[in-house]
Amino acid sequence: MGYGRWRGAGRAAVRVVSVWAVSTATLLVLAALLPDFQLQSPDGDSLTRTALTAAWAAGAFGLLTALVWPLVVRALLLVPALVLGLLVFFLNGSLLLVALWLIPDGRGAADPETAVVVAAVMSAVASASSTALAVRDDDAYRRRLYRLTGRTRPRDPRSVPVPAPGTVFLQLDGVGHEVLRRAVDDGLMPTVAGWLEAGYRLTPWRTDWSSQTGASQLGILHGSNEDVPAFRWYEKDTGRLMVSNRPASAVELQRRAVRRTGDGGLLSLDGASRGNLFSGGADEVALVLTVAARRGRRNRSRAGYFAYFSDPANAVRTAGSLVNEVVREVAQSTRARLRRETPRIRRGGTYPFVRAFATVVERDVVVAAVLGDMLAGRTAVYADLVAYDEVAHHSGPRGRDTDQVLRRLDRAVGLIARVAEHAPRPYRIVLLSDHGQSPGETFEGAYGLTLKDLVRAGCGLPVSRRVGRTRSGAEARDAARDALRSALHRPVETGEETERELPARPSEPVVLASGNLGLVSFPDVPHRMTREEIDRRHPALLRALAQHPGIGFLLVASEAHGSVVLAGDGVEVPVAELADDGPLAVFGRGAADAVRRTDGFPHVADVMVNSMYDPATGTVHAFEEQIGSHGGLGGEQAHPFLLSPPELSPPVGEGEELVGAERVHRVLRRWLREDDGPQVPLGPSADPADAPEISPSGAETESVLPVEWPVRPDKNH
Repeated sequence: MGYGRWRGAGRAAVRVVSVWAVSTATLLVLAALLPDFQLQSPDGDSLTRTALTAAWAAGAFGLLTALVWPLVVRALLLVPALVLGLLVFFLNGSLLLVALWLIPDGRGAADPETAVVVAAVMSAVASASSTALAVRDDDAYRRRLYRLTGRTRPRDPRSVPVPAPGTVFLQLDGVGHEVLRRAVDDGLMPTVAGWLEAGYRLTPWRTDWSSQTGASQLGILHGSNEDVPAFRWYEKDTGRLMVSNRPASAVELQRRAVRRTGDGGLLSLDGASRGNLFSGGADEVALVLTVAARRGRRNRSRAGYFAYFSDPANAVRTAGSLVNEVVREVAQSTRARLRRETPRIRRGGTYPFVRAFATVVERDVVVAAVLGDMLAGRTAVYADLVAYDEVAHHSGPRGRDTDQVLRRLDRAVGLIARVAEHAPRPYRIVLLSDHGQSPGETFEGAYGLTLKDLVRAGCGLPVSRRVGRTRSGAEARDAARDALRSALHRPVETGEETERELPARPSEPVVLASGNLGLVSFPDVPHRMTREEIDRRHPALLRALAQHPGIGFLLVASEAHGSVVLAGDGVEVPVAELADDGPLAVFGRGAADAVRRTDGFPHVADVMVNSMYDPATGTVHAFEEQIGSHGGLGGEQAHPFLLSPPELSPPVGEGEELVGAERVHRVLRRWLREDDGPQVPLGPSADPADAPEISPSGAETESVLPVEWPVRPDKNH
């Protein structure tokens, strides 16, 4: 053994003894403070004897933690993640009780409740001590990271040539371009600010009409988001309700994209997918929805939990942070209610736990997995951090709540950047988002009825008395009654209905919401209904929708004009003639093209409804219970960002605009091919002969939920 190895072994021994000593001292302090925790015999012991007992207990607890804990966590992988996080404390306490039982002469004892507290403190102190002792030792720091991420240490990079750079794509879910700019200017994200000062390029891009994670991430990872009209939609040919964040729907969407492009995805060669809806073709996955739908041994998504929770100190720290986040959410929602802040929505029930999972557990597991991927030298990693999006839906895109989330996201990004310096290959880190968020009071909050209520009233169907008392509901019902009387020469049912869900009738529409985008479908008609057919069946419906002040425009097929956009004041423009200076002018450049593209989808709804947008305030009205929303056109929701290091070629040429998730996919593929030839397969959709030309500047030229996935509402993520 050479001098270097002896020195390393000596340092390791010193760290072990030091952590043991600190743990022993911690046990002595806890025994003095906690009456139900004993390290002495009933007759009392000398200080030396008590110290030896504490040392024995600390050593036994440390060995059990190292040897038994990983086996226990692996056995509990079938437990839901939220439950596992809460069980961490009790499992750790059980190990401490076993350690105390192993002390000779029965000198160690603790009540179960006290054992939980003592074990948590011991794990936290041991973790902090070990980290502090290793902070100036790069090799020790790297070894600890390997252990936390469950990775096999790669070969010493000094023994082989330095490989080509790898790429890490970090998606900050829901963080729009302007939100990022403001966060940098306000000092909330110093890591990102430092990158911008170092020459990183910040490029805004524009989403498709469906500005939500399902459409954007499918396009980014798999190169096609064709026929994804919204976050949720009804398919007449199959009778299925598709919801982007449900496992079965995500699997089907990925299958369709792969079949359409003929390519496995952005990450199909030595890639890793972390925390995403789709795999991108990666073999290494953790918290990926399409893999979470699998059962049995093929499901590798839960491996991410094991890699993280196999370290008890890590698990205790995350569980503690989870509890803290739940308390923080309760305090923030209470403060908003006491201050009568507006707009405001209900934030009770299970939401505090859903928020805690997204902002703590999901973040910690995904970040740990990314660290492991870099230390293992993987070529491409794509990870989604959903914390901001989850909080912004309920607290609004801007404010104290989301500012705190942005600070923590920046720290996570900074940690990844620091660990990249220890990886066996250089890494280029790219930040991007899938959409932004637009603020605004909900449609129901502004007008006293939901989109479904308005559609039912416009169809002359029964609605609750609550809706009938609102101005919008009364106007829609009166218009529907008059139109039906004149068209059908018979009275309209006006029974006193309650707010319970009414049984479906053959003629009743399916009304779905995706942020401020609504979809209306008539399931008993097998084809896409035309305006003329809808008018014959429900003469007042389209007029009631188009004339409503909370609605910006409608898209509906037409026998006479192909498809038309309807807006207030009787505006009607054929889709083929749409331009950015027409009825969609308020929604900004590219709105007409986005609507035109969606109109060609096979599963576009009978009526597509986009809420109003006020450019002066940037507000929209979500058809869901969200005061920060995305899913349609209007405001910052359609303007995410792409932040790339200067060594990568520019995303687009000078003066060009980056439009659509599919175009972003092509940019990312190009970056993966730079420096070391092709690093992703060039399938039929990306044949070299058909590849876009690269200008001298580098820009393209135009030629049932499984147990391991969090239970969360089907919100527009």
